[in-house]
Amino acid sequence: MKKNQKTVLNDWLQKLVSELEAEKKLIKSTTIPEKDSIKAFRELIESEPTVYMYFSEMFDQIPEKYKQENETPKAIVKDYNMMLKLINLVISKAPEYNKTCLVGFPINAILDWAMGTPAGFSAFVNDKVNNAFRTIFKEWCKFLDSEDSLYVLNDTPNGWKSETARKAIKIDDFIHDESKNNWGFKSWNDFFIRQFKPNMRPTAEPDNNKIIVSACESQPVRISTNVQRLDKFWIKGQKYSLEFMLNNSKYINDFVGGTVYQAFLNVLSYHRWHSPVSGTIVHTEMVKGTYYSESQNVGCEPSALDLSQAYISHISTRALIFIKCDDPVIGLICFMPIGMAEVSTCIITVKKGQKIKKGKEIGYFQFGGSSYCLFFRKGVISEFALQAIQKDKIVKLCSKIAIAN
Repeated sequence: MKKNQKTVLNDWLQKLVSELEAEKKLIKSTTIPEKDSIKAFRELIESEPTVYMYFSEMFDQIPEKYKQENETPKAIVKDYNMMLKLINLVISKAPEYNKTCLVGFPINAILDWAMGTPAGFSAFVNDKVNNAFRTIFKEWCKFLDSEDSLYVLNDTPNGWKSETARKAIKIDDFIHDESKNNWGFKSWNDFFIRQFKPNMRPTAEPDNNKIIVSACESQPVRISTNVQRLDKFWIKGQKYSLEFMLNNSKYINDFVGGTVYQAFLNVLSYHRWHSPVSGTIVHTEMVKGTYYSESQNVGCEPSALDLSQAYISHISTRALIFIKCDDPVIGLICFMPIGMAEVSTCIITVKKGQKIKKGKEIGYFQFGGSSYCLFFRKGVISEFALQAIQKDKIVKLCSKIAIAN
């Protein structure tokens, strides 16, 4: 994370707080209308003793030095009441462009300091808390699916049509209409899942079933071999544990001792998924999970969720798509997109029994930045391509990442 990004994040939060204080609508005021999902979350906090304890203590447990007025960065959100008011404001908006890594994670920014505390860890693995967030995201998604969310597609400094934003998202690589006010998009979500222009990302060796391609426009996180059925995924090394990642699937035995490749999607990137192989869809499912749980070994860090990617692959909301490859040596693989924070919506666009060609779309994320894993059976991978092991490089969609035996 760049040196000044914590300060930029603080400035963004302070601006959000100022909006609440405008027109004499103070943080503690009860006159600000709360959305139904926020009301339900407040009722949960104030009716469940353990949840109330967690959401009270998580703000108390923020290191004292970050609460000082002259501290930069500092913890701006003081308690759960302020948290709820800020989230209530955020879900009335569409994400504006900014230069921080949390441009797509405004709620994550509100919870940033509290997430890294002991009480925060306990709160964000709580099923009732995650159900409450799920309801909030559904309400927000309705707005982001509407034309009202298009107002951020403008050429102001924080608009997505500004020169800085255009370069950051490489808009010229995507299908859009420069002659129209909103580039022809119908909503924020429609803009977010924008598609590449034809032939912008050709599939590597489409007729060679030994070549496995990148399922997403993404940055490598790690490659792990000899992955076990059960392992301590919560420890510092964040090992992979197949039983939990694959949601106790009947296909787990296929992957014991095999390989997991994980990569990260930047918030500004293309967010559709494409099949890494040619084959037949064997099984798909959605797995409900957490949204803001981070590894306890990361601490109070704005990019903590990014640093917890292997950990959250076991517990976060995610999808599973099992594909039987046309190449019998490769056999069964699994693609697992992981919803991170607000990026909780995984849309699967294929179904069981469907034949799929390598490089064809199989689903997409709605809103934010995300992660994904590919699972291979033991002995399948002959070698990974150089770009698949370079963590500081973006692997282009449908480019070669591995060769099978």
